[in-house]
Amino acid sequence: MASRYLLPLALLLVIASNPAFTYAKPPAPPVVCNDDKGCVVSNAYGAWNDRTECTVRRVVYPTSEDELLAAVADASRNRLKVKAVSGFSHTIPKLACPPPENDSVVISTAKYDFRIAVDAAAMTVTADSGVGLRDLIEKVEEAGLSLVAAPYWEGVSVGGLISTGSHGSSWWGKGAAVHDHVVGLSLVVPAPAAEGNAKIVRLQRGDPLFNAASVSLGLLGVISQVTLSLEPAFKRSITYSFQDDATFQDQFMDHAQKHEFADITWFPSQHQVAFRIDDRVPLNTSGDGTNDFVGFQSTLIAASIAVRAAEKVFDETRNVKGKCVTAAAELAYKKLIGNGLKNKIIFTGYPVVGRQGKMQTSGSCQHSSAVDILSTCAWDPRNKGLFFYESTAFFSAAKFKDFITDVKKLRDLNPDNFCGVDNYNGLMVRFVKKSESFLGQPEDSVVVDFNYYRARDPAMPRLNQDVWEEVEQMAFFKHGARPHWAKNRKVAFFGVQEKYPGFGDFVAAMNELDPQGMFQSPWSDEVINGGEPVKVDGCALEGQCICSEDRHCSPSKGYLCKPGLVYEEARVCRFSG
Repeated sequence: MASRYLLPLALLLVIASNPAFTYAKPPAPPVVCNDDKGCVVSNAYGAWNDRTECTVRRVVYPTSEDELLAAVADASRNRLKVKAVSGFSHTIPKLACPPPENDSVVISTAKYDFRIAVDAAAMTVTADSGVGLRDLIEKVEEAGLSLVAAPYWEGVSVGGLISTGSHGSSWWGKGAAVHDHVVGLSLVVPAPAAEGNAKIVRLQRGDPLFNAASVSLGLLGVISQVTLSLEPAFKRSITYSFQDDATFQDQFMDHAQKHEFADITWFPSQHQVAFRIDDRVPLNTSGDGTNDFVGFQSTLIAASIAVRAAEKVFDETRNVKGKCVTAAAELAYKKLIGNGLKNKIIFTGYPVVGRQGKMQTSGSCQHSSAVDILSTCAWDPRNKGLFFYESTAFFSAAKFKDFITDVKKLRDLNPDNFCGVDNYNGLMVRFVKKSESFLGQPEDSVVVDFNYYRARDPAMPRLNQDVWEEVEQMAFFKHGARPHWAKNRKVAFFGVQEKYPGFGDFVAAMNELDPQGMFQSPWSDEVINGGEPVKVDGCALEGQCICSEDRHCSPSKGYLCKPGLVYEEARVCRFSG
């Protein structure tokens, strides 16, 4: 069966990433309202991590700071629960979902995106919180300047990326986290009736509340504006060096120290690792390249449906070899096209040199065209294409080697069991510098992202379910990793309060700015207050709990709660059929 899918999948990947398909059908808006039933808030993947719908009484769309102030004041006056959502909504946990009662409102920043003011003399840019990252970058580049740090995915708003600790990859300078390049921001918070029920708090770096507000999770108020530091425009030069993975756990420190924007992608089933040699070069260096990462390119709807269908067949028939064939084809294709790097129109060879604004982030699939309705982002939920989990863990640099050693031990028991993750770009390794933000990284960190298959049916166990549960528990419990705030399954947040030295200071700031808990929600209550999760039948299948009994898995389908194979303290749902 595996060989049957190799050629079609490889061809679909080529077709899906053809330069002719530059634009895509616009993503669906994250908020949909019905006059009779209220509003539903979704994320871009069509499913929150708990699978439940987020319904709210109403949604407001301020277009200015005054209108934003009025919206918060109205909510405060009427004692409504409030959450903010951007026009993108790419968070996986329910950060943007208020409590499900009738007394809630969502403030969307989708139309609050007019101001992008570059101050060339001060080397700063100030933007409304709803401004999209791509619009911000292009405005900065037009002024002959560059924004140094940005996440790899550009489909985010300025307010959203600041709130969640979004980052690129660098231990150099101010580091990779965008919030560490913020020099000022404004929050709209509730206030007593005598002060108009809401007020604007303007903070500069060094102010007592700044380190809480710079990564706030939407719990302190609604971000109004953000001011970021800039640098003179520069270019970057990128080369991917593919090597055997035998010693990469001994090389990552040296790689990060030698190259300003270094990262590493590990393909464990293929025993391959790609070192990204990524450095700043002078603006007059020859080259007009673009980073159009293959995973973020426009994909033919038919292609994403076909790829998902093949993956589903492999998963449900327990065809590990089928996933390995497609993983090998995927890696070969990425090598062929430079992982989406383009020297001009296509990839013609390394190094690829281009302006910072074209090289630091990507996401061409989200840009719309009225004439192209045949392609979208591959995960667009309207098309039933790719559907996956994403786990992201921040490690102490000193502990990262031990994590990789453990993963290799698990991999070596049966390398084929890791093919599923290699269909999703393997394990991406990036570098994030120590931050002063209370919910930023408290030490120089190595961050690992990996995506893996998610079933449409929450009660359906997955092929190699136990492997990824063991890797997840290795990361967050054995090696003490910290979760990315905007990603991860619920399991990753267990005990997170103990992993940030500034957590208590953040809670104190939350109580000061929002004493009535207007911006709190069930998700934040779980994260802030901790506590044991309620365990129900099947709760471990979706990462809502760690199994302790077989019923937390799926005994009727042969999945029982078992110890980990390498990390024996782990408890995972393993097929014992």
